[in-house]
Amino acid sequence: MQKTKPFPREEGLENGLSILREGYLYIPNRRKAYQSDAVKTRVLGQEAILLGGEEAAELFYDEDKFKREGAAPEPAVSTLLGQGGVQQLDDEAHRHRKKMFLDLMSKERIGIWAKLVEKYLYIATKEWIRKDSINFYKESQKVLTQAACEWCGVPLKDKEIDKRTEQLISMIESPVAVSKRHIEGRIGRIKGEKWVSGLIEQVREGTLQPDEDTALYQIAWHKELDGELLDLKTAAVELLNVIRPSVAIALYFAFTALTLQQFPEEKDKLNAENPYYLHMFIQEIRRYYPFFPFNGAITRKDFIWNGYQFEKDTLAIFDFYGTNHDPRVWEDPEDFRPERFSDWHQSPTEQIQFKLLAQGGGSYSAGHRCPGEWNTVRAMEIVTDFLVNKIDYTLPEQDIGFSLVNMPTTPKSGMIFENIQYKG
Repeated sequence: MQKTKPFPREEGLENGLSILREGYLYIPNRRKAYQSDAVKTRVLGQEAILLGGEEAAELFYDEDKFKREGAAPEPAVSTLLGQGGVQQLDDEAHRHRKKMFLDLMSKERIGIWAKLVEKYLYIATKEWIRKDSINFYKESQKVLTQAACEWCGVPLKDKEIDKRTEQLISMIESPVAVSKRHIEGRIGRIKGEKWVSGLIEQVREGTLQPDEDTALYQIAWHKELDGELLDLKTAAVELLNVIRPSVAIALYFAFTALTLQQFPEEKDKLNAENPYYLHMFIQEIRRYYPFFPFNGAITRKDFIWNGYQFEKDTLAIFDFYGTNHDPRVWEDPEDFRPERFSDWHQSPTEQIQFKLLAQGGGSYSAGHRCPGEWNTVRAMEIVTDFLVNKIDYTLPEQDIGFSLVNMPTTPKSGMIFENIQYKG
């Protein structure tokens, strides 16, 4: 019989408030304090196991040991995720639904997405040039809302842009927010689902006819394993599961602008001989800066891992940020060093799928890794080239620091640009 050892345990009957106080560093702090990649605690009234590190990532994304159904806390479901989306499915139901998303991410469709991001950046710049200053994070949200809607086949009138952008961003910014912002996220979720469910109804009635390769069309007509169309509410959740993450990339856009300010030497490297450097640069931004902090799953059965006894139906919370800064995986993890990705394009996928966990880990096709990850990378490549080679701007004095307590986080100023002009 395999020997087991007790988990390190955080004291306290409820430690959820510590998450709000420490943010992205909550799990890394406990892993460091207890010198373990698995620490027991209590959050949201239940026992939970905090996990982190590359080896723990491989465990967490083992579909034989963990399930997602019932793992997401109610505040996240009512704001960020919606009820019944693909993130909360398991096994064949998950693989069948996930395939719909993967089919939307063909090489051709990703190319169209990149062109739309560039298109709306240029349209927005015409307005930016006439203004004394802009908040780049806020403006990026509107750029990405327009690009995402067109890419998905969702009609969006000019007068709707601000309203729909705020609804989407409220969902993104509110899962662990308190008070007013969290309420705004719940309202944004309700209004957002009402908006897109109306469009799906129109598609099914034949009064709205988007292109067949768009998300609106494919989700409206997607059939589940039982041969039935998605119910209207679930279809709305899944359409928002394409649009909302596409707008969340605005967080990375702000960090891209911050990187170019903090590490100006990168501009010369981006325009040097190495055609792969842009991709390396983007991947390092995704590793270095915080995006979403952690994710949850529930054990399917009893099992032993690294001497620890995991019991069935226990919540596990996996640490993205800490794993992306784990010195066992990343040499000098607090240094911004794109060169660390120089050989990744030559590495088999199975060797890297548990290392860089900016948007989840594991397998794209069978697991819960974000299917839109390459849309994120392409959008970031477009905006990097845009900021470096297409426009000039200055940054006035401002607070460009970011908090590791706020989740998600951005530079505090939002990155204020002045004196915007086209290059050349």
